[in-house]
Amino acid sequence: MPAPKKAKKAVKSRRADGADGADEAPAAAASQSPPEPPRGRRVLLVDDDPEIIESMRTVLESKGYEILVARDGNQGLLMAERENPDLVVLDMMMPKRSGFLVLERLRRSHPVPMRVIMITANEGSRHKAYAEMLGVDDYIRKPFAMDRLLDSVQRLLGAAR
Repeated sequence: MPAPKKAKKAVKSRRADGADGADEAPAAAASQSPPEPPRGRRVLLVDDDPEIIESMRTVLESKGYEILVARDGNQGLLMAERENPDLVVLDMMMPKRSGFLVLERLRRSHPVPMRVIMITANEGSRHKAYAEMLGVDDYIRKPFAMDRLLDSVQRLLGAAR
């Protein structure tokens, strides 16, 4: 019996005419408190080119993503392990540690694979095949339209966790 009574109260509290004054105040208070914001998706950008980083950051932040930045492979690996982002956008050719070495390490060290998009100016199909063998989620050749990157990020994060 109590369950139907609760359901009635919920319906009454939503009435626009305010006929039920007892339920009106709690409903108004509940609607005034802001809903808990969803956790923003965090994207780690790992690239040594400041212009590319800023272009990607601008586009992704405009869509509500929280952006983390690493400027070389070692820093990228450390940040990926420490920050546990939802997605990593990883350049293949970087100082200190290549994108391939970062990807290999991430795949070995995480029981649940982190989503990774590899970007590269390299035209060779061998590199793409190797990245796919390592488990990259997407492979984008530079130069690329930011819409291409955004589509990939949205697709991968929509399917993530």
